[in-house]
Amino acid sequence: MGYPTKDIKDGILNRIQGSMIGMALGDALGAHVEFRPREFLLQNPVADLEGGGTWGLEKGQFTDDTSMALCLAASLVCRRDFVPYDQLVRYKWWYKHGYMSSTGRCFDIGAATSDSLHEFEHRQQCFATTYKIPIEKLDFLSDAGLLTKFNVKCSSSGVAGNGALMRLAPVPLFFYRHYVHAVEYSGFSGMITHGDQKAYDACRYYGALIVATLQGARKEELLDNEFYEKHSSWFKPVPLVSEIMKIAHGSYKQKGGYDAGIRGKGYIVNALEAALWAFWSEENFEKGALAAVNLGDDTDTTAAIYGQLAGAYYGYGNLPEKWLQHVYAKNFLLGLSKWIAYEGEIWQPNKRSLLTTSPASMSSQQNTVVIPFDHQELDAKKTPLTPKISNVSSQQTFTRETRRARPSDGTEQHTVTPFTLTSRRAPMSQVTEKNRPHENAKNDSQPQSRTTISTATNSTFGSNSLFTRQSVAKNNNQGSSTKPSSKNTTKKNTGSQKKP
Repeated sequence: MGYPTKDIKDGILNRIQGSMIGMALGDALGAHVEFRPREFLLQNPVADLEGGGTWGLEKGQFTDDTSMALCLAASLVCRRDFVPYDQLVRYKWWYKHGYMSSTGRCFDIGAATSDSLHEFEHRQQCFATTYKIPIEKLDFLSDAGLLTKFNVKCSSSGVAGNGALMRLAPVPLFFYRHYVHAVEYSGFSGMITHGDQKAYDACRYYGALIVATLQGARKEELLDNEFYEKHSSWFKPVPLVSEIMKIAHGSYKQKGGYDAGIRGKGYIVNALEAALWAFWSEENFEKGALAAVNLGDDTDTTAAIYGQLAGAYYGYGNLPEKWLQHVYAKNFLLGLSKWIAYEGEIWQPNKRSLLTTSPASMSSQQNTVVIPFDHQELDAKKTPLTPKISNVSSQQTFTRETRRARPSDGTEQHTVTPFTLTSRRAPMSQVTEKNRPHENAKNDSQPQSRTTISTATNSTFGSNSLFTRQSVAKNNNQGSSTKPSSKNTTKKNTGSQKKP
């Protein structure tokens, strides 16, 4: 991967890379025991990075948490701004084609995210009809005036899963020099798929902590029960809701951890509290990540959320070396972190930089929201990354948990079914131009051929990387990595699963 030519301050880059890699490490650490209850982990505590388990991943491979964060990061870098429409496009590519997935296919997607992306695609179709836009152009809209007419809030009040928080890091890392923008964009980045005010505020508060970390705040300052009051200007004009304010005032500081009520659940309030508890209760990244995972339930997301803040605070240089060597696509993540630092350094707010409509007052029926947009054409070195998938290497049967939210309380019920997960790896040497779909393909949601952020090489990504120059491969199953059984058993769960 090509890197920015401008020098980047080592201290800032260390924190940005620490946050991105820390998130991926937390995700990978918890992936193999995802959905396991606390009781199981008391008897079989996680003590190191492992493969196998729930999803049959290799050691160091990440799940949906990191994949969505990479989609978000790529959008910020490619568009050089906060463009929610483009973020949703990339999430859709991940969902349907495995864009930014460590396996080449979408897996472990939460119900709220899935519902929001279906709604987004439906709105795209209607938008194309109304404004006479060719279907193949929908994912690459660049007219600022036209984009302001598209309602990007594809969720509704009551949807408060942790899927909004798990992907957050790129936003505060990119905008950290501009506090108000960083906090507001943090909230809105989650609200486009998780429409509840609690999701918006959880992302705003956690985003503010990451911003403060990059500004050099000490740990005791980050964990100060008056952090919100001391930084109230960052959150104006909308105060935090009571559930998030309680966390900001230190509700997570429970020495008893799980026994004192800390839970690694899919409800965003629980997830935020659990991640902060892990950061508060341990003195280094490794211990905190293990503590987050061993809470049980939504292990990968709790640890991924923890890793965003803890990684930024401790820095890349202080992450466990024994884990770093296994991070999937590590060089890609490090390179993308440099681009986040570079573009964030030169970004400046303008009169269109802040949303003129408060997300808190928006309804899903509104048809207008101001979307910040850079009018200049995309640099050829900063266009979307897309995967080329080939070579099925393994196939195993596991269990899938399909999550559905009950919006009133953030809890869910889920169905457990067997499925076949295919692990796919694509050696870079086998990715060729002749495999690229024609740019006029009729697949409604298939992106056109585009150049990547930079030329991919084996030395950059490793021989098994999926992040290549190729267009998203057409997938008749819309990227699903699961094959549900005809025999389903249903049970209720009080918020233990992820991303409602």
